[in-house]
Amino acid sequence: MKAKMIRRLMSVAAMAAASLAVPAVAATGPVVDAPAGQVEGKVAKGMRIFKGIPYAAAPVGPLRWKPPQPAASWQGVRDASKFGAACPQPKARGPSIYAWDLPEMSEDCLSLNIWAPEDAKNAPVFVWIHGGSLTTGSGGDPLYDGSALAARGMIVVSINYRLGALGYLAHPALSAESANGVSGNYGLLDQIAALGWVQRNIAAFGGDAGNVAIAGESAGALSVMYLMTAPEARGLFHKAIAQSAYMVSAPALREKRNGMIPAEEQGVDLATKLGATDLADLRTMSAEEIVNMASTSGYFPSPVIDGKVVPRQLVETFDRNEQAPVPILAGFNAGEIRSLRFLLPKAPDDAAAYEAAIRKNYGEFADAYLSRYPGKNIDESMLAATRDAMYGWTSERLVSNQAALGQPAYLYFFDHAYPATQQWKLHAFHAAELPFVFDTAGKTPPLWPKIPDKLAQHRLIDALGDYWASFVRDGRPQADDQPDWLPYSEDKSFMHFAEKPEVRRNLLSGTAALHEAVVCRRRAAGDIAWNWNVGVISPPLPPKAEGCQ
Repeated sequence: MKAKMIRRLMSVAAMAAASLAVPAVAATGPVVDAPAGQVEGKVAKGMRIFKGIPYAAAPVGPLRWKPPQPAASWQGVRDASKFGAACPQPKARGPSIYAWDLPEMSEDCLSLNIWAPEDAKNAPVFVWIHGGSLTTGSGGDPLYDGSALAARGMIVVSINYRLGALGYLAHPALSAESANGVSGNYGLLDQIAALGWVQRNIAAFGGDAGNVAIAGESAGALSVMYLMTAPEARGLFHKAIAQSAYMVSAPALREKRNGMIPAEEQGVDLATKLGATDLADLRTMSAEEIVNMASTSGYFPSPVIDGKVVPRQLVETFDRNEQAPVPILAGFNAGEIRSLRFLLPKAPDDAAAYEAAIRKNYGEFADAYLSRYPGKNIDESMLAATRDAMYGWTSERLVSNQAALGQPAYLYFFDHAYPATQQWKLHAFHAAELPFVFDTAGKTPPLWPKIPDKLAQHRLIDALGDYWASFVRDGRPQADDQPDWLPYSEDKSFMHFAEKPEVRRNLLSGTAALHEAVVCRRRAAGDIAWNWNVGVISPPLPPKAEGCQ
């Protein structure tokens, strides 16, 4: 009892400290007088940079697992020269090409960063949502330095949002105290709050609140799709970029659907493992304790189908044409799973065992599956199948759905190689395009395959930067001295990024249709998830249903 009381007092003290006014300082850098308050940044190479600006109150104490609340106002000029703390997250369990040593973590992490040209006026706005499986990452990662993209004539904003169990936990007691009777999705609500902050404040930095593009990679691209379907996000952005998005099934709040354990049930399980008897216990535990237990106990953060923030499964919203009617740029990488091998099951012993498993699991689709993923090279087939079922199918579905709404839609396939990726057998791995988009080849994580300082790499960096920036500007990707990027609606056109950009058509012909057919039957069955349960670990193909192949 005494320990609980001490934890609660510490929680209240932390919340009080987070709401203290910022002391006034003598300004030496650029100062912007925004509706949220005055902030002072720094100037570097013609770029005004503002870091760690709070867009919501610190979600601590009684605000833990509550929708984001308005940030406290401050008096005078706030120092915006340092990135805010990263949201609490587990440390890497072993060597990883994605891992950074984060300088600081804190629940007081709901901040954003802005890169703005000194002469910016009514400039388009690019809002970046970092990846990391909704578990790790930060808008302040050096890989996402917005200077080079902003130098192309736009405002770049990167954001933090709550992660893991602190960002996505659902629980009956949390739902009971909610006015809407729901819980979970706090990280998604943070993203919506950040977009609202941008609408209210970005004009003061030279940005156009009427021309905002949301963009993200991996879990950031997953978030982009949920923002496209979230009623509360409607009107807060005008274009979308989804890099390596994955339209997997998500748990419902209370019902067992699509083979998923209800989100509230998952939350009760985690609370039990934490030894918490009520919400007061959960809210006074240290963030580190919650993060560590979640990361080792099988808890997996996901948006929750609650009927409010997230009305229904992503595929259903897109099928109903209820997503945001905005232009989209989407794509994936040739070697997505080469750096994500934990998504693969154990390989069968030989080709015969592999083919037998595929025929058992895919029934009438087995021949089509084996023609694309044959048993002669099991490892390569498994890598390609999981890539296509998650990232390829999603990317082509996104551009197809947006094109059906009459919106410009552009598809890409990143297939670029350089010596380190080939040496490490990581050809065009998951996230490999990021330093080319941001022009941050010299700012990658310590174990990232190093990009050579060669003319060919710089040309590709220039091309991707130009394409992305022009799409943000006017919804049409163009690059100096590079081919015109044709929309997907023109004969299923896509841009192939290998040694150089090249327009092609009909990416991996018929592959997206195969995976769509499988997902359609799983959806109709109602008790099977769709994610990385592919190939030799796929559940048996359900019988044909109305509307499915």
